[in-house]
Amino acid sequence: MFDSSVIEQIKKKKQEWQEDSPKNVYEQTNSSSIPIKLIYTPADINHLDYEQDLGFPGKYPFTRGIHKTMYRGRPWTMRQFSGFGTAEQTNQRYKYLLSEGETGLSVAFDFPTLKGYDSDDPISLGEVGVCGVAIDTLQDMELLFEDIPLDKVTTSMTINAPTPILFSMYLAVAEGQGISWDQVGGTVQNDALKEFIAQKSFIFPPEPSVKLVIDVIEFCTKSVPRWNPVSISGYHIREAGATATQELAFTISDGLTYVSKTIERGLDVDVFAPRLSLFFCAHNDFFEEVAKFRAARRMWARFMKERFGAKNDRSMWMRFHTQTSGVALTAQQPENNIVRVTLQALSAVLGGTQSLHTNSFDEAWQLPSEKAVTIALRTQQIIANESNVTATVDPLAGSYYIEWLTDKIEEEAMKYIDRIDNMGGMIEAIKKGYPQREIANSAYEFQKEVDNKKQIIVGINQFKDEHEELEIPRFRVDPEVEKAQLKRLKRIKENRNQEKVLRYLNELKNATERDENIIPYVVNCVKAYATLGEIISILKEVYGVWREERLFA
Repeated sequence: MFDSSVIEQIKKKKQEWQEDSPKNVYEQTNSSSIPIKLIYTPADINHLDYEQDLGFPGKYPFTRGIHKTMYRGRPWTMRQFSGFGTAEQTNQRYKYLLSEGETGLSVAFDFPTLKGYDSDDPISLGEVGVCGVAIDTLQDMELLFEDIPLDKVTTSMTINAPTPILFSMYLAVAEGQGISWDQVGGTVQNDALKEFIAQKSFIFPPEPSVKLVIDVIEFCTKSVPRWNPVSISGYHIREAGATATQELAFTISDGLTYVSKTIERGLDVDVFAPRLSLFFCAHNDFFEEVAKFRAARRMWARFMKERFGAKNDRSMWMRFHTQTSGVALTAQQPENNIVRVTLQALSAVLGGTQSLHTNSFDEAWQLPSEKAVTIALRTQQIIANESNVTATVDPLAGSYYIEWLTDKIEEEAMKYIDRIDNMGGMIEAIKKGYPQREIANSAYEFQKEVDNKKQIIVGINQFKDEHEELEIPRFRVDPEVEKAQLKRLKRIKENRNQEKVLRYLNELKNATERDENIIPYVVNCVKAYATLGEIISILKEVYGVWREERLFA
């Protein structure tokens, strides 16, 4: 980028500058243990080729953004992850958020639903509707989206192992509204691999879990063209304790697995890849997060082009959703979380996200209150409309530090990806416990730094308020919710056509044993009001369940 003689002159002047600098300035690293220099100069990024490494927004390798005009053309989609109690209660929260300017819905399901249990299963006792909305049958999904036209709003659903069932219910609701599937837009998380790595709400073993992911990708490619069939998720990996480079590496490795398996299924990469999406966490280290997002875009584009032979630019786009960090929120001095969320959200915007969820300041205590979730939404709206950071595309490009850090994060992430490739891919790496151990070790090292005050957490290990009196209005799900859900489920089971349910469940089992794409069979089951748990039980019979081995003695 610069003439070699100029670079040598800069290096010499920097050395002279450093000799006059204070000698007691302590060394610093970021979350990925990358040492951070005191200053950066053109010498640190002189190896960069603008066309090959950065390029223009909307041009390969998309480091500076996948769209030419980015937010000048349209702002990112503003979502709030929402769900609690019954479908009716969550429906009211969605309508409230839409009236306040939210531009996309994001469904949080309760833990029994995430794990594939019906609300009347004994294991669900006390958990129904507590940390998300309870969905047992198509009727719940119909009530969840009552009076919300599914051709006018996009919906993101955070569900993984039970994806085929919840997705099929959504499609059935659209049909009931008179909306054809080709008009339905949204995203289903559907990332089975990250469950084994981090979130641990897996049901089936890795191979059939990935098979179900590919079923959804194949079905959407052919029948629901506006739908994103998988959101390859680094968020949960980061929340489990991973560093930024681990989050990036493990997420992309998961994505490479899905792409290769879909190609093995017989689909052309340029047919299905444009609808793939990714999902990252925005944490506290502001510049590291911006650099991570930029590096991710460049890495994904290069993998799609060079490893998989993609020719369509849209196949190389890394479209991603971002959520601010839940694990970074503190119960102590909770108002400070508003500041944390603002900085995290800003890093996502400057990093070029397509969709953003901002956490609420009270989430270390409870499900978000209406006031807290409104502040979280307003945070996005203020960034979009008052800060003017959207006026130009990739405004931090050209910063010596940002460009050096983008390059360094990619370099470190590639070391992890190469190790995983050498193990035979992510499925084999998971079976060996490799990413799980790496994350556990990183979480342990971080906690040691907090305990030793090497990492300062305001209100936790520094700047504490010993006389703090918390005045957080408590938001609690009424225990009557569970009773109401059980009554509705009982009515459904009593009034449905039992013969039809059994016939469709048997057809699903036969198709699963034949290793067919199961989505059409699941659609038939949910339309007959088979329950989530009944369908999952059929899949368990064929696939079995996964029991994770202990990683540490």
